[in-house]
Amino acid sequence: MFRLKVTLAAVALCFLSAMAVAQLPPPLNEVVDKVVAQEQFEVQLLRQYSPLVETYIQYLRSDKQLGAVPNGDKYFLGRASLSSGVDLEPLDRDTAIKRKLSEDWREFLSIGFVPGGFLQMVFVDTSGFDRQHYHFEYVRREFLGEVRCLVFDLSPLQRNDEGRFVGRIWVEDRNYHIVRFNGSYGESFVLSHYFNFDSWRTNVAPNLWLPSFVYTEQGNLHDPQTARLAFLPFRAQTRIWGYNLAYAHSEQELTKVLIEGAAPLRDSGEPAHDPSPVEAERAWNRQAESNVTEYLERQGLLAPAGEVDKVLETVVNNLELTNDLDIQPEVHCRVLMISTLESFTIGHTIVLSRGLVDVLPDEASLAAILAHELGHVVLGQGMDTEFAFFNSLHFDEKNTFRRLAFARKPGEEKEAQQKAFELLKKSPYQDKAAAGQLFLEAVKSRSKDIPNLLTPSLGDRIPADWTIAVEASLAKNSGEQPAAHTVSALPLGARIKVDPWTDQLQMAKSRPGAVVAEAERMPFQVTPLFPYLTRQDDKSAAQPPAGVAVKLATDAKP
Repeated sequence: MFRLKVTLAAVALCFLSAMAVAQLPPPLNEVVDKVVAQEQFEVQLLRQYSPLVETYIQYLRSDKQLGAVPNGDKYFLGRASLSSGVDLEPLDRDTAIKRKLSEDWREFLSIGFVPGGFLQMVFVDTSGFDRQHYHFEYVRREFLGEVRCLVFDLSPLQRNDEGRFVGRIWVEDRNYHIVRFNGSYGESFVLSHYFNFDSWRTNVAPNLWLPSFVYTEQGNLHDPQTARLAFLPFRAQTRIWGYNLAYAHSEQELTKVLIEGAAPLRDSGEPAHDPSPVEAERAWNRQAESNVTEYLERQGLLAPAGEVDKVLETVVNNLELTNDLDIQPEVHCRVLMISTLESFTIGHTIVLSRGLVDVLPDEASLAAILAHELGHVVLGQGMDTEFAFFNSLHFDEKNTFRRLAFARKPGEEKEAQQKAFELLKKSPYQDKAAAGQLFLEAVKSRSKDIPNLLTPSLGDRIPADWTIAVEASLAKNSGEQPAAHTVSALPLGARIKVDPWTDQLQMAKSRPGAVVAEAERMPFQVTPLFPYLTRQDDKSAAQPPAGVAVKLATDAKP
């Protein structure tokens, strides 16, 4: 009996040992092979997309009190053609100063920048990302948001292999996608045309990670060698979105089952009637408005209706209710996807750019901008109804900014400003107008440093000379400093989070940090981005595969 128990115990032990061997994670070399295979597949996958790409560059200068501050800027917007590499088709900006984006590109090239170079930073290496060209050195495990990653340092096997990536990569530990890479291409020579960058990808669907954001920084204001470079120190943000344009979702309506009764449903309390001339005019204006907004949404320039719109519309409703306004058709709000600071109206739709919503410091400042645009609506300053004809929007995408223009005449702007002043005086924001005034004064004071950020693509410039709170201007003229907690404007990217797949916008859920130094205020400035990564899970991805459980010597606790 004793021998039998021993035998059974030995069998059980062998069985458990066999199971443990079967569940052992693959060795490090096998993990690297999976990373390489996944990245090579990623490069081919991206060839099918043509997203919008926006790059905003701020040159820097040193300020004794504020640290690094803007000293000029550049702005680019184009459509990527990833099927042919990193080609970009620029979208022209027909601005008030009659300068086109293509001319900006030529100037950009003349000082050594290559527009497609910023787009190239969404790839680690398009040719030669393998063991024959790179050395992988495991560093540790690390969490990026909710996503556990394996961290590797990457370097070319041949030291002078120009254009190869040098830096660090973060690999999510389920399917081995590279979700972040930080470094540069080639050697770090003083006159190198390869800049340091931090590139991020977003999980937009189960097992689908797409490039969404690149932060670039080059030059040291405190380094004497920087003064001898061919470029000024700068920071840049490159945003990518519009992989699956909103128009694709409207096609899904064709698959929905609609059940119609034998007779159309009608409210028995309201008799049928033909529209009056006034109602017909409103319907015609609304049709023009809808045609334009649908066009902009299809092009990826206007975000689909979502939660940010509701925030804006709440403020508009506050202005309407306290001023006893009953506007028909009702006023809606939408967000333009780009970073330039601008606002305008399309009929009864108020449009604010994402960049403008990003930098507005509080609700009172937002109310001031919305009141200005609501003033145009209240005054009946409508849009050109030629766009009620569908064929009027059949033009090439690169002519969008040339064919669509919603900027107002100076006289209309003055009238809208006066009406907005009246609306704010009766609103819940009347006692907080000083915040809006500080924002406008910040725009005015930085106008020479960030001219391209303040140059609108479709609408109006921010009315920096508009006076909505005399008290704030008097305080500034008297030399008083703002309170320590006062922030006149936020950095770019402070409020809005972009889904690069659906173009949906969300309010960022970041914790407000205490400003401990004047240099940390950073109004309108480009800053790094550390998104909180999450997974778009499906049931099959509920448990990580055994391969990710590999225990490496330098693992660190999260």
